[in-house]
Amino acid sequence: MPTTRATAEEADQETEIKDRSAVRTLLRLWPYVRPVRARLFTAAFVAIIASCVGLVIPLVLKWMVDGPVADRDLAGVWLGALYLLLLGLTEALLFGLRRWLIARPLAGVEASMRADLYRHLQRLPVAFHDRWASGQLLSRGTTDLMLLRMFLAFPLTFLLVNAVTILVGVIIMLGQDWTLGLIILGPAVPVVVTCVVFEKKYAAVARLAQDQVGDLTTVVEESVLGIRIIKGFGRHRSQARAFRELSRTLRGTELRKARLLSTIWGVIVTLPELAIGAALIVGVVQVADGELSAGTLVAFLSTALALRWPVDSIGFLLAMSQEAATATERYFEVMDAKPETAPAAGSRAAGAAPVPQRAAPPSEQRPHAAAGSSTEQLGGLQFLGVRFRYPDAPADTTPILDHIDLHIRPGESMALVGATGSGKTTLTALVPRLHELTSGRITLDGEDITEMSREELRAKVSVAFEEPTLFSATVGENVLMGARPDADTPDLDRALAIAQADFAHALPQGTATQVGEQGLSLSGGQRQRLALARAVVGRPRFLVLDDPLSALDVHTEAAVEAALRRVLAETTALIVAHRPSTVLLADRVALLSGGRIAAVGTHHELLRTNAEYAHLMSGTEESEPTKESEQAEEVAR
Repeated sequence: MPTTRATAEEADQETEIKDRSAVRTLLRLWPYVRPVRARLFTAAFVAIIASCVGLVIPLVLKWMVDGPVADRDLAGVWLGALYLLLLGLTEALLFGLRRWLIARPLAGVEASMRADLYRHLQRLPVAFHDRWASGQLLSRGTTDLMLLRMFLAFPLTFLLVNAVTILVGVIIMLGQDWTLGLIILGPAVPVVVTCVVFEKKYAAVARLAQDQVGDLTTVVEESVLGIRIIKGFGRHRSQARAFRELSRTLRGTELRKARLLSTIWGVIVTLPELAIGAALIVGVVQVADGELSAGTLVAFLSTALALRWPVDSIGFLLAMSQEAATATERYFEVMDAKPETAPAAGSRAAGAAPVPQRAAPPSEQRPHAAAGSSTEQLGGLQFLGVRFRYPDAPADTTPILDHIDLHIRPGESMALVGATGSGKTTLTALVPRLHELTSGRITLDGEDITEMSREELRAKVSVAFEEPTLFSATVGENVLMGARPDADTPDLDRALAIAQADFAHALPQGTATQVGEQGLSLSGGQRQRLALARAVVGRPRFLVLDDPLSALDVHTEAAVEAALRRVLAETTALIVAHRPSTVLLADRVALLSGGRIAAVGTHHELLRTNAEYAHLMSGTEESEPTKESEQAEEVAR
C-alpha cells in the first residue's frame, strides 16, 4: 500500500515538475542573496581564477617536456618544478579564499530565511496550523534550509566555475591539436541529452523524498510528545511499525535517487574517459609519426585530465540544484501563505444566504439594547450578527456559528454554556482573532476588533484555554508571557495567588524552575493554574476563559473561584463553563445551541425557564450530533 501511494505521489510530482523551471524557482532566493551578492560574485570570480590557474599547469608541463627535459637542462627542470609548485599553492590559496568569502554571508542568509519563516508562521492564522503537520513545517525550517545553504555555497558557484573551466580547457586543447580536441568533444551531445532527461526525473523524486522526510519528522515529534500515551496503552510496537513503514518508504525513494544519480554519473564519467583513451591512442600515433611533439601530447592529456572533475561533477551538481529547487518550493509554499484578512465590517461570506432576523428571548431583551439589533454600538464585549465557518469548509455548508447576537456589559462576566461540540471554544477564539469571522462584527467598547491591530487587540484581551500550553522556560517566564513589558515580581506573585499556584514557590528553584517541554513535569491541574495566572497577570480589560478550572480538584477549584471573583469584578469576561460551580462565577449565562444563542439570563432564571439548560446542568448531555461535529465530518470528507 505505501508503494502504491508513493507511486501516485511521484506521478503527481512529475506532472508538476513539467510546468516548473528550476532556474525560475531558485531565482526566488534573490532577495535573500542580494545583500551578500558582492561577496558571492567575488568568491565566484576567485574560484574561476583558481581553476584557470590550474589549467596553466599543463602548459608549463609542455614547456618542460619540449624544453629542459628534451635538452637535458637540469636547471630548467628545477625552474619548471618551482613554477608548478607556485601554481599549485596559488590555486589552493585562491580556493581557500573563496571558502572564507562565502562562509559568513551564507550562514547569515540561512539565519535570515529561518527567522523570516518563524516570524511568518507566527502571523499565519490558526486554521493554517490546523491543516499543516508540525513535522512538515519543522523540516522546512531545518533540512530544506540546510540544502539551500549548501546549494549557495557549492553548486551555485561551481556550475558557473566549471562551465568557464570547461570552456577555457576546450579552447586550450583545440589550440594544441584540433583533431584531438574534436575527439574529446565527441561525448558532449549524449552528456547534454542525459542531463536534460535526468533533471526532470530527479526533480520529481527529490521532491517526494523531502516531503517524506517531513512526514517522518512528524511521526517522531508526535511519538516524543505522546510518549506517555504510547507507553500507557502499550502501543510502542504499532508506533514502531508505523515508523518502519515510513522509513522503508523513504529508503526506497532515496534508493531511486541514488539509481538516477548513478546512471547519469556513469554516462558522464564513462564517455569522457573513452574519449580521453581514444585521444591518447591517436596522440601517441601522431607523436610516433613526428606530427605532434611529446610535450604537446602531455599538455593535451594533462588538460583533459584537469577537466575530468568539472565534467564528472555535473551530475551531483545538478542533483543538488534540483534538491535546492524543491527545497525552495517547499519554503515558499509556507511563505506564500497569506495571513487571513478580516472581513469588512458588516460583510457576509461570499455566496452565503442572508440570515433572517430573529426575535430575542425575553430574558435577552433590555431597554438599552434590543438583542436583534445589529447596528447599536455599546460598551463592553458585543457580538453582532456573527457567523463563522472554517475556511476549508465549502461555502454552501451550514456555519458552525450562525447569527450570534450577544452583549456582555462593561465589568460584567458572562458564562457560555452549551453541549459538547456546540461551538463554545470556536466562539471564544473569535474574540482575540485566532479565527477570522465569516461575517458579522465583534466590538470591544464599541470599537470593531477588525479595525484594531492584532497587537492592540491582544493587549486588551487575555485568554486561558482548556488545554494549557506551557513552554520550555521557567515558571515565571511562562506566566509573564501574559503581562505588560514592565511587569515585575509583585505582578507575578499576585497572579500566582489568584490562580492558587503558590506551589510554584516550593519548586526547586522557585519561579525560576524550568518546567520542561509542554510543562509535562507538572500535573494537569498545576499547568491549568499557571495558564490561568498567565491570563490574569496583565490585568486585562477583557478576559476570555475556556473552562479554566476543569482539571482542578473541588477544594482547589473553590479557592481559585474565590480569588477569581475579585479579578472578574475588575474586567469584562466571557467564560466557557461546564459545571454549575463555574457558571456561578458569572453575572449572567448565555446558552449556545444549534449555532445560535438560544437564551440569556441568570443561572437560576435559566434553570427555571429553559429545559435544555437545566438538562446540561444536570450532568448529562444531549447525544444528538451538533452542527460543529457535522461540520468537522464534512471538512474531513
